[in-house]
Amino acid sequence: MAGKEQGFYQVFEVFSRKAPDAPMQHQFSLLAPNEEIALVMAQENFMRREPVADLWVVKRDYIRRMSEDEKAALKRLDNKDYRLTRGYGDLKKRWRKYEQQALDEKEILSWKGEIQR
Repeated sequence: MAGKEQGFYQVFEVFSRKAPDAPMQHQFSLLAPNEEIALVMAQENFMRREPVADLWVVKRDYIRRMSEDEKAALKRLDNKDYRLTRGYGDLKKRWRKYEQQALDEKEILSWKGEIQR
């Protein structure tokens, strides 16, 4: 079915969001003769299960996919790992270790006598 019509029926993709500020999510695909019937089928099959703030029904042929060349362009050309946040997962542990090694006020004041000698 990959984007082709199946005789009388066409493939539609159904998207919905649960709240007005929620992201749109793909729910399922369905076969229908036209957009109006596809919308009715989506409402009947989906909206009776859970509340929906918005429902989109899109003919699969209208959705453009990236070509393999376009996908290849998405790969990083240079090393920008420093921009990724995964390196900060142990920051709390490292900070605690640093604090334990830091000098406290009492220790610094205890040096007073040794420095004057």
